[in-house]
Amino acid sequence: MWRGQAQFEETRQQFQKHPVVGQWKPLATASRGQELQQPEPSATDLGGGDENQSVAQLNVSRLRSSSVEIREKGSEFLKEELHRAQKELKLKDEECERLSKVREQLEQELEELTASLFEEAHKMVREANTKQAASEKQLREARGKVDSILFAEFQAWKESPTLDKSCSFLARIYHEDVGPCLDFTKHELSELIQAAVEQNTLNIEPVATQALPVVKVSAIECGGPNGFRSQIVTKCALSGLSRACRHRIKLGDSGNYYYISPSCRARITAVCNFFTYVRYIQQGLVRQDVELMYWEIMRLRKEMSMAKLGFYPSEM
Repeated sequence: MWRGQAQFEETRQQFQKHPVVGQWKPLATASRGQELQQPEPSATDLGGGDENQSVAQLNVSRLRSSSVEIREKGSEFLKEELHRAQKELKLKDEECERLSKVREQLEQELEELTASLFEEAHKMVREANTKQAASEKQLREARGKVDSILFAEFQAWKESPTLDKSCSFLARIYHEDVGPCLDFTKHELSELIQAAVEQNTLNIEPVATQALPVVKVSAIECGGPNGFRSQIVTKCALSGLSRACRHRIKLGDSGNYYYISPSCRARITAVCNFFTYVRYIQQGLVRQDVELMYWEIMRLRKEMSMAKLGFYPSEM
C-alpha cells in the first residue's frame, strides 16, 4: 500500500468519527397562507457550526494532499517503468544490430569463399587443359618422329594382312622380338612351341601343387611352419632350372604336358598376345585408325622385349 493511500484511508476514518454538521437546517413546512420563516441560529448553534466547518475543511485539505501525493507517486512509478522499458528496448536494439553485423560478415565470408572455390576450380581446369594440350603435342611430335620405314611396312601389311612371316613387317618382328623371346635353353622344344603359337594350338593352364611330377625330376620338399607343406620345386621344361612351376603347356592334341616357370610363361604369353592381335586385324575385327593399330603393335612388341629380359608380373 502506498503512503498516499494510507493517509487517504486515515483521513476517511477520521471523517467518519467527526461527521460534518450541515450549516443549514431544513426549513419547516409552513402552513398554507403563512410565510416560511427561517429560525435564527442560536449562539450554541453558531459556535458548533464553525467547529464543524473547520473539521470539514481540514478533512478536505487532507484529501487533496493525499490525492496530490498519490498522483506524484503514480507518476514517479510510471516514469520508472518507462525508463526500464526504454533501457530494455535499447539493449534489444543493440543486440539486433550486433546480430545484423554478424550476419553481414558471414555472408561476406561465404561470398569470398565461393569466389575462391570457383577460382580454384577454374584454375585446375585450365591447368588440366594445358597439360592435356602439352601431352597431345608431345604425342603428335612422337608420332612425327616414328621411323617412316616401320610405319610404311605396317601400312603395306595392313592393306593385305597375312600371317606369312616372309612379308617385311612380320619378318622384322620375328627377327627382333618373336625369335629371341621364344629362344629357350631346350631348342627343340622351343621350335615346337613357336610352331604351336603360329598355328594357335598351344594351351597354357595352371596346375595344383600335388600334380607336379616328383619321380623323373629331383624335387625338394621342405616342411613349412606349423607343419604345413611348402611349395614343391621342380625343373622347368624350357630352362632346365629348378623353379616353382605353377603352369604347364600342351602342344596341339599331344597328351604330353610340360611344366614351365613363371618367367618362361611370361615370354610365351607375350608372343601369344601379339599373334592374337594380328589375327584380329587380319579377320577385320579391329575398327581403329591405322596409327592406333600401329601403336598397339608397338606396345605388344614392348611386352615381348620386357619378357625376354626377364620382367614379368609377380602373380605369374
